[in-house]
Amino acid sequence: MAKLSCRSAFISDVHLGTPDCKAAYLLDFLKHLDCERLYLVGDIVDLEALAKRHWWHPDHSAVIAELIAMAAKGVEVIYLPGNHDFQMRGLAGSTIAGIRVELDAVHEGADGRRYRVSHGDEYDPEHIGRSWIAWLGDNLHRFICWANRRVHAVRKRLELPYMPLSIILKSHVGAALAYIRDYEQRVASDARERGFDGHICGHIHFGHIRSLDGVLYMNDGDWVEHCTALVEDMSGAMELIHWTERCTQLGRASRETVLPSPEAVRGFAPLVDCRADLAELTTEVSLAG
Repeated sequence: MAKLSCRSAFISDVHLGTPDCKAAYLLDFLKHLDCERLYLVGDIVDLEALAKRHWWHPDHSAVIAELIAMAAKGVEVIYLPGNHDFQMRGLAGSTIAGIRVELDAVHEGADGRRYRVSHGDEYDPEHIGRSWIAWLGDNLHRFICWANRRVHAVRKRLELPYMPLSIILKSHVGAALAYIRDYEQRVASDARERGFDGHICGHIHFGHIRSLDGVLYMNDGDWVEHCTALVEDMSGAMELIHWTERCTQLGRASRETVLPSPEAVRGFAPLVDCRADLAELTTEVSLAG
């Protein structure tokens, strides 16, 4: 792929230290990235998972090395910890290997628009983490990630491109879509009250660009399930991209236009050919077996 030149880039929910992390794709993205500023929007290293199970891959070390190398070359790298690396919040205001740690940030786009940037876990409903619903959601998510790994392994053996199975499932489950829409509304409402033009976050593993009553909600997605990043071009336009064997534009927000299409606004944000891929899945699994 060609070099990706942009003004700023935003990535989150990498979850280094877990087998679900698509570190190889992220490393390829970073090596092709040419930007002035890079925001690490939380859950980069999954310290919570590492405390329970020691798991690490050489690609994970390579990602960290690449981030440090980017900072050494003059890229402004800003780390905004999330709920899986919340221990890093105690280091807010300090710089580690050239990477600045902050609780949140204000990003001013090239077009003058101002965005609050944070991981986004502060917008979880109050009951999350306090009942069996949280336990059920956590276990369901682990199952989806496990299924996503299996599908990815099958497609790789068949030399087929990566397919984000989990977003297909999320996009067709009413309860999941309702949770995502409620979350987006809370984030956008808070940005409006604070006087920002929009908010950039991660956390829910669902990359999306959406305008809500004039406020831009932008989620950069993740590198566990969907392999997405948010990039800002030199004009200030924001673009959500998927990066694996292919680079696919998923949405764009400039002063003139806000994409994705109406179909994506209903909850089907990523790859346009995912529906066809889903139809192929049963055949692929039977062939691999």
